[in-house]
Amino acid sequence: MLYYSTRDTASSPRTVTVAEAIKEGLAPDGGLYLPEAVPALSAADFEALCSMDYPERAAFILSRYLTDYDPSLLAEDCRAAYSPEKFPRTEDPAAFGARPAPIRALDGDIYALELWHGPTSAFKDMALQIMPRLLSRALVMTGERRTAQILVATSGDTGKAALEGYRDVEGVAITVFYPTGGVSPMQARQMQTTRGNNVNVVAVRGNFDDAQNGVKRIFADRDLAEEADLCGFFFSSANSINWGRLVPQIVYYISAYCDLVKAGRIPMGGEVNVAVPTGNFGNIFAAYLARQMGLPVKRLICASNRNDVLTEFIRTGVYNREREFYKTVSPSMDILISSNLERLLRVMGGAALTGELMASLGREGKYRAPDELMERIRSVFTGYSLDEAGTLSVIGETWKKEHYLTDPHTAVGLGAVKQYRAETGDAAPVILASTASPFKFAGPVSEALGIHMDSSGGLYDGLRALSSATGWAVPVPLAETETLPVRFERVIDPAGMAGIPFEH
Repeated sequence: MLYYSTRDTASSPRTVTVAEAIKEGLAPDGGLYLPEAVPALSAADFEALCSMDYPERAAFILSRYLTDYDPSLLAEDCRAAYSPEKFPRTEDPAAFGARPAPIRALDGDIYALELWHGPTSAFKDMALQIMPRLLSRALVMTGERRTAQILVATSGDTGKAALEGYRDVEGVAITVFYPTGGVSPMQARQMQTTRGNNVNVVAVRGNFDDAQNGVKRIFADRDLAEEADLCGFFFSSANSINWGRLVPQIVYYISAYCDLVKAGRIPMGGEVNVAVPTGNFGNIFAAYLARQMGLPVKRLICASNRNDVLTEFIRTGVYNREREFYKTVSPSMDILISSNLERLLRVMGGAALTGELMASLGREGKYRAPDELMERIRSVFTGYSLDEAGTLSVIGETWKKEHYLTDPHTAVGLGAVKQYRAETGDAAPVILASTASPFKFAGPVSEALGIHMDSSGGLYDGLRALSSATGWAVPVPLAETETLPVRFERVIDPAGMAGIPFEH
């Protein structure tokens, strides 16, 4: 299977192999890579998937997209990436389904798909434990001898997950940029204490979009690329703009459906809705691709926090990044430039229109999509948003009624489900992407539960207080950061980002 750029308007677009797409990350014209076709799964395929464990399901689905990878090596990589050592089995007796992505049933046929049992307690681990292996294979397959310098802009979870996935991987160096004050204290601590000899972490003054735009400028600068080549390395990405990061996310939606069938919660072929709290649109676009492959998904519920640029787009057809930016209790969604939306525009609107809209976004900071395109988007997607008070209310109510603890991002998703059901009356079962451990956001979660937090207490006192009050254990990856040395405390302006990769 070959891949093309979202911005290539030629009648015969330039295509690359999937190994080349994963190695490059971003296409030379600034576009994002997409497969020439979405592979379909048959009824027999779904039956077979139900009898597999998660690594087998991952290898089965990934092989449909990674057609130039050796199937036996891909199976080996999936087994290693999703091992019990990387993703310990949950101790929750009410959870069911395939490790590493168990399911917790909530009231009203809502199923929280827990994607945060990995090395950094966030859903990004589900892709970033396998992605480094895919890149390493791609470097060999393409005959690459230079070092891959991975550049990552993060709004919180991607950074640490990428650092953990790529640390000490041969032939790779990684630099992560995060916004000052734009991530939770625990997210910052996780990045600052990262181990490994090939890693670098730098805080950027501004918000996530400032960091993301800085990374995109580095990728687009041909002079920097030539200088990097002379220094023996090239730039690539671990953000979801890289196909190698996005494609593993398709797996867990299909896996969750199979687990619901196996558990007798839904019949094979029965429709579900999928709700995803999202800022950069990558996680929900993966759910869209699962739907295109044949997963019986009726609606995709796009959940936003106060930075509701995606909800506004779905409802009005206007995408406007020139709006007020808010720092919220769900910082991983504090994004105004949702890069992966470009992939949906290309699939549903075509190359020429995508080029026009992206040009308008770059020139004016906004665009208006045609009514015909919005009709197609709204036939699949529905958008809802929650403010801060609403988010905390969902966390508190869910704990009180169901004794289930949610982080602020998952709470935004759950709140969106409730809004959708109240508005439409659609009671179909819902797969809710639960994206992070609540302990990564102990402050707002404790506030929502009415747990007193001593203002003089530190970050870890807050974790212990939340654990004591709820009986939930602090995840080991978070607890261990208390005794790890802080290695990275540098803060720079966005203008200084281009020089950082050359310091490795």
